[in-house]
Amino acid sequence: MTVRNLNSDQFALFEFKDRIVDPQNVLANNWTNSTSVCKWVGVSCGIIHERVVALINLTNMNLRGTIPPHLGNLSFLFSIDLSNNNFYGHLAKELGQLHRLRIIRLSYNRLNGEIPPWLGNLHRVQRLEMRNNNFTGTIPQTLVNLSNLEILNLGFNQLSGQVPSSIFNISSLKRIHFCDNSLSGGLPDDLCVHLPKLKELYLSRNELSSSIPSSIDKCCNLQILELSINQFSGIIPKSIGNLTQLKQLYLTIALSRNSLLGSLPNDMCQHLPELEGLHLHSNELSGNIPSIGNLTRLQELYLGFNNLEGQILEEIGNLLGLELLNIKAIKGLTGQIPTSIFNISSLKAIDLSNNSLSGSLPNDIRNELYGNIPSSISKCNNLKILSFSYNQLMGIIPRSIGNPTRLKELYLGLNNLEGQIPEEIGNLLGLELLNIKAIKGLIGQIPTLIFNISSLKTIDLTCCT
Repeated sequence: MTVRNLNSDQFALFEFKDRIVDPQNVLANNWTNSTSVCKWVGVSCGIIHERVVALINLTNMNLRGTIPPHLGNLSFLFSIDLSNNNFYGHLAKELGQLHRLRIIRLSYNRLNGEIPPWLGNLHRVQRLEMRNNNFTGTIPQTLVNLSNLEILNLGFNQLSGQVPSSIFNISSLKRIHFCDNSLSGGLPDDLCVHLPKLKELYLSRNELSSSIPSSIDKCCNLQILELSINQFSGIIPKSIGNLTQLKQLYLTIALSRNSLLGSLPNDMCQHLPELEGLHLHSNELSGNIPSIGNLTRLQELYLGFNNLEGQILEEIGNLLGLELLNIKAIKGLTGQIPTSIFNISSLKAIDLSNNSLSGSLPNDIRNELYGNIPSSISKCNNLKILSFSYNQLMGIIPRSIGNPTRLKELYLGLNNLEGQIPEEIGNLLGLELLNIKAIKGLIGQIPTLIFNISSLKTIDLTCCT
């Protein structure tokens, strides 16, 4: 029988040091016989038994090599953090001997092979974080044995197959992160029935299919729900509206895949006062835009590329914290742009392009679909993107267009504007993209000041006169 003590811990760490590349020589200069192992960089010892209990602060050191099996002899270890390095290869089965482990953090390395089933034997683990590696294969069924697990992060790997439904029975889970893999299959109908503590569910950018389970509202503490860019179909369950703690909702679906469809319940957002981001673009959603005026904490609203219809409600002006508004490419939208939108001083980007909005808008909203673009556009001090292409704007481009000095992208093309391009555009010293194409009424010379904007990456003045 092997007797393990502080000396055996020291030997295991020496073996670890000798088998990896340490380009900054931190371990080479510090992990020596002349210093107690308990005082080594990144090493913590227990007060009572004086055994190594944690390997922390070894992150971002560019350590390279395989994680040697000798670490499996650190029998008192409860925390290991080797994230943000360049470790590669498989996880040695000897690490399965570390039955006191509570925290495993190995993210941002180059580890590969399958996720070992023996991880399910480490019953005390509360955090298992191995995102941004090169793991392949399926998620092992044995992880269901981690009955104390709170955080499970396996995102940004190359995992495939179905997510074991038993994972969703670990009632202690607070965060599940499986984004950016190739996981397939559907989600269980009772997805949230056994997850009362779940706050964050990240499943975006996989190949998941079927419908979104109506039991989603059983995750009553859910704050972030990311299901975007999968192959989900069917309607958005009305029960999402019961997630009163929800802050971020991402249901975006790639255009090339199956899409969510049906109309949005008008009361869908009535009980989501904490919502900060609502991303529903690029689906096949129909019907009217639901009532959203009570989402006073909303910062991002993406509804573009759907089959919605009707009008943009005036109550959108209640969203006084809104920064990004995208309602582009919705042919069924008609009527005027609510003047209340332009009272939202926090707005940084508005994209209402390629719609069927019409009518004459008053001067005090800082732009018009017909008539002149008023000089009061200068009041949009925080504006970074101004996109009004594919409309029927008329009149001249006002000189005040050069006043929103934070503007990075300006799209005015494919309108009925006339006159000259104002010299004041040269004041937009942070401008990266300028699109004034296909405006037949523009005449005169291109202002030379435009070519002094060193940040410009793209200029499109084609099909103008």
